[in-house]
Parts: sequence; C-alpha cells; structure tokens
Amino acid sequence: MLPDFKVDYSPTIEHLIGRLLPLLKGNYPFRPRAVALLLLQGDREIADLTARQEGPRFRQIQVIVKQAGQLSPPLSSSIALARHRRAQAITREVMGKPSLRPLGGLVDWLTLWPPTAFPILALILYYGLCRFVGGFGAQDLVDFIEGRVFQAWVSPIARELAARWLSPSLADLVAGEYGIITLGLRYAVGVILPVVGTFFFFFSFLEDTGYLPRLALLADRACKTVGLNGRAVIPLTLGLGCDTMATVVTRTLETTRERIIATFMLALAVPCSAQLGLIIALLAQSPLALGIWVLVVGTIFLTAGHLADRILPGPKAAFHMELPPLRLPVMGNIIMKTTARIQWYLVEITPVFLGTSLLLWFFDQRGFLQLIIQALRVPVQRLGLPPDAAQIFLLGFFRRDYGAAGLYDLRANLSTAQLTVATTTLTLFVPCLAQVAVMVKERGLPVAVLIVAAIIPLAFLVGYSLHHLLGVLPL
Repeated sequence: MLPDFKVDYSPTIEHLIGRLLPLLKGNYPFRPRAVALLLLQGDREIADLTARQEGPRFRQIQVIVKQAGQLSPPLSSSIALARHRRAQAITREVMGKPSLRPLGGLVDWLTLWPPTAFPILALILYYGLCRFVGGFGAQDLVDFIEGRVFQAWVSPIARELAARWLSPSLADLVAGEYGIITLGLRYAVGVILPVVGTFFFFFSFLEDTGYLPRLALLADRACKTVGLNGRAVIPLTLGLGCDTMATVVTRTLETTRERIIATFMLALAVPCSAQLGLIIALLAQSPLALGIWVLVVGTIFLTAGHLADRILPGPKAAFHMELPPLRLPVMGNIIMKTTARIQWYLVEITPVFLGTSLLLWFFDQRGFLQLIIQALRVPVQRLGLPPDAAQIFLLGFFRRDYGAAGLYDLRANLSTAQLTVATTTLTLFVPCLAQVAVMVKERGLPVAVLIVAAIIPLAFLVGYSLHHLLGVLPL
C-alpha cells in the first residue's frame, strides 16, 4: 500500500475515527485506523480483539460504536460507497479513457432507463422463457426425447426385457407404473432435462452479458414491497432454475429477516425451470389461461411477501451493487457454464428421480401409496379436478418437476380451466422434499415447518377460489 493512499470518508465518519484512535493503544496486526473502521462496521472479531487489548478503555469504545450504529444510512454502506468511489478513481487513473464497449453505451443506458428498460426486460422474458424454454425446450425437445425416444423405444423395450427376465415384482420396479426406467429415467431425461438444459443456457447467456445486475437494479423497488432489496433477485432468479439451489444462495443476503422472507417466497411462488417450462407448454394454447396463471401467482407472491414483511421484525438492509458494463457474450463461456450446470443436474438430481421411483414403488407394494392418494382425492376434487390428479400433488412433494411432469401426462384429460387451476395450485403447493431438507438445514426446523404449514392451506384455498371464479369465465 502506498504511504499516501487514503480513502476520503464523510466528516461524520472521520470524526468518529478521530474519537476512536486515541483509545486504540493495544497491539494489533494492522493500523489503528483500520481497526476503527472495522469497529464502526460492527465486526465482531475485531470487537472481541479490542476488548482483550484495551481493557477498561473498551467501555468508551463501545459507547462510540453504539452511537455510530444509530446513524442513518448505516455506516457500513457509507464506508463501502466511499471505497467504491476511490476504487473507481484509481481505475480511471490506471486505465485512462475507457474503450468503446462492444454493445455501446447507448444500449447500456437503455437497459437502465425505466421507459425502455422494462420493455426490454419483457422482451427478454418472452423470448427467453416463453419461446425458448417453454416452446423449444418444453415442447419441441420434450416431444422428441420423451415421445419419440422413450415412449416409442426405451419404455416398450424395458417392459419387454423386464417381463422376460425378471420376477413380476422386480419387473414392476424396473418398468412398471413407478418404474425406475419408465417413470424415473423418463421424467429425469425425457421430460425435465430438455427444460432444465434450455433454461441453463438462457441463464448463462444473461450472466455472460452482464445483464443480471441490471435486473437486480430494476427489481429493487418491487423487491422492497416484500421486504427484500434488489440483491434478492439473484436467488429468486436462480429459483427459476432450481429452488433447492436457490435456497442455499439466500445465505448471501445480509440479514436473517431477508433470508427467511426469500426462502418463503421461493417455497411458495417461484416455480423451478422444469415446472415453469411445462406449465408454459400446457397453457400456451390459451393466452388467457397463461395470463390468469401469471396474475394469480404474481399477486400471491406480492401479497404473501408484503404480509411477511409486516409480520417479521428487524431492519431492512440497504441496497448497493456494482454494475459491470454490458458485453457481447462469448459462446464458449455459455457452453461451459451450461455444461457444468447440466452435469450438476445429472449427478445431483437424476439420482433423486430414480430414488423417488424406488420409494413410490415401495409404497405402492405395501399399499401406503393408495392410502395417501385416496386422502388427497377429496381436496383435489374440491378443485374441480378428476380423482387421478391427486397423484400429481403427491409426486410434486417428492419433486416439483415430478408433479409438473405428471400433470403433463394428464393434459389430454383436462379442460383449459382445469389445467389453469391445477397449474396454479401445483405452483403454490408445498416445496419438494429436497427443498424442504435444505430449508431445515439453512433456516432451522421451526421456520421450515411454519413455512410448509402456511403454504399447504394457502395453495388449496387459492385453487378452490380460482375454480369457482373460472366457472363464470368463458375459458
């Protein structure tokens, strides 16, 4: 570090540093000014070290730090912004005049100016999620892999070989209704993988352009209505890929309050990529039905988040994020990221599908499965759905995308109104088993139980209300 290097903080921060420096007489591994700044930012390790080093003087230090903690905006934000300004100044000195960006400063500005930024966002979501993931991935690729490969070749061959070489019970495990090949592998590779793969490609594309931080900035105001800030858009967007993975990413949020709210929103109203893609494919033939699904799920997302914001105590975190320049994506980077994420899916998630098939087969053999499905038929029929639809909610608990895939199998037997009710209720229904396990690990058992206990009745209440509402609409 250069001897004359210094970050210029506000007069208030400099005054507090000046009050702390005469009290810091201990032996520290770095300069007293750095110790003072860490104390003002609430660093616990430095506070413990200072308590040991300064003895009776620590009480005076605590008084100053406590006074600093009552200031608004928080000193940690002010210090971070001052350092950011200094870093930008150093960058300008070292780099000189910035070179022309590949996409141009005009495009950069258009993605941030609200009158143009939101239409651009709408186009990105329409062509990225609806057309590419929902159309190409969930329809074209699924029809080819699941229909022409699995239904026409893999499943019939598996049934024939299993019936010829295995006992009836094992043949049912391999190629029966809940068979490892005919259900687990078919769902994992034939139905879910094309949707997940196209979403990973789309997400990697956005990531490589530098657009995601701009999305966080645009979403900041909307996120504040549910007690979050723009930074939360990263785990919420990741939830469109995998809610289980996104629940882990909520640990990057600043406060416990934000982490709980984000976990709740992910569990309630953020469909994973496979679920989203299949829902778009199921409702794509009726724009009105798709619009109703978006409106209902979006309203529940905002309303439930707003209530959680009002109920949970604690201060709201400030939002600041560096915006990198927009850049032309590099296809090699996109392919590398997409391949890595698909590899993660195949290694981590596909065994869950196969294990779920094994568990369903075991429950079916013991008669437990029919008891559970029978219990679910009553609330499912109240939604205006046929009794067979009870199975998709059971499958949805084991894996969200399992439920969506089961609904995809039933699509020919359901009307547009029934599909709308089913997709809406399934979206809001309990998170999958893997997500519940991560919720327990990240947020604790009591919080996870409360979240699940709130979601189940809410999902069926919304579905029941929507069923009666659609009864008077020409859908």
